[in-house]
Amino acid sequence: MDAFGDLFRGVRAHGSLFGSSTLTAPWSLRFVDGAPLTLCTVLDGAGWVVPAGGPAVHLAPGDTVIVRGPAPFDVVDEVGTAAEPIECGEHCATPEQGGTRHRLGWHDDADDAPPGATTLVTGAYPVRGEIGRRLLDALPDTLRVPPDGTAGAVRDLLAAELAVDAPGQQVVLDRLLDWLLVCTLREWFDRPGGTPPAWYAAHRDPVVGRALRLLHAEPAAPWTVAGLADRTGVSRATLAKRFADLVGEPPLTYLTRWRMTLAADLLTERESATLAEIARAVGYSDAFGFSAAFTRVRGVTPSGFRRGATRDASRPGAGPGHRAGVGGRDR
Repeated sequence: MDAFGDLFRGVRAHGSLFGSSTLTAPWSLRFVDGAPLTLCTVLDGAGWVVPAGGPAVHLAPGDTVIVRGPAPFDVVDEVGTAAEPIECGEHCATPEQGGTRHRLGWHDDADDAPPGATTLVTGAYPVRGEIGRRLLDALPDTLRVPPDGTAGAVRDLLAAELAVDAPGQQVVLDRLLDWLLVCTLREWFDRPGGTPPAWYAAHRDPVVGRALRLLHAEPAAPWTVAGLADRTGVSRATLAKRFADLVGEPPLTYLTRWRMTLAADLLTERESATLAEIARAVGYSDAFGFSAAFTRVRGVTPSGFRRGATRDASRPGAGPGHRAGVGGRDR
């Protein structure tokens, strides 16, 4: 695992989070109470993504747009469309399913669609926990990737799968949507003139990239700078300088912050686990040392963090609900 791949733990599409429709103008989709991440890709036709309070983003044929929630946003045929919202029917998923009120694992037969019709695929992602927050913090409110490179190839596979009705189709669609999400974000980070997070750009360096992969593969190992340098084939001083220059902090500071991110999610996911058990899982021999490090990095004790996360989760309406209303004529 690496610093980028680790951020996708638990980020998965599932049937209730997948929708596809062929739409004829005028049409409008409104996403409210949004998921932390929503992916929209155009298989045919065009449209616009209109975020709340942000500039509209054009969706050309083949484009993929990722919108960071939870603010509502619209996907429309034209900015200022006159399409009237209508309720979707029996194929809607409910918010309790964690998904959309768009088409539930279902798509229209677009064979007789008129010229200019738009086939839009959407996937909502319930990004949870502190690891997921690190991914969200690295993204703008809206990003767009054209149909070039790997993302375009995956989009073509998605279109081909939608065109058939075969056993296991929903599983294939979910996996392709996950693949498209990762490829889209990777291409956006790698774009010319882009400003990816320091930890992402550092992966290109043969020494620091190797060190990051080791830290993410074995976060609980008893790492020292000397031991990490030995595994990467350079001197201690060389590793320390290159790592700090590229990542923005020393190797063991980075490791501690990553361990505390992992621990934060373990505190909420494993409610019955003791602090000693969580401490060992992230590389600490005793709960006292772990608690001191967690409090220093997170600004709250592990027990206080767990209580706060439990209280937040129990609030009415908590969670990544994602609904969509459909306007216009839906074929």
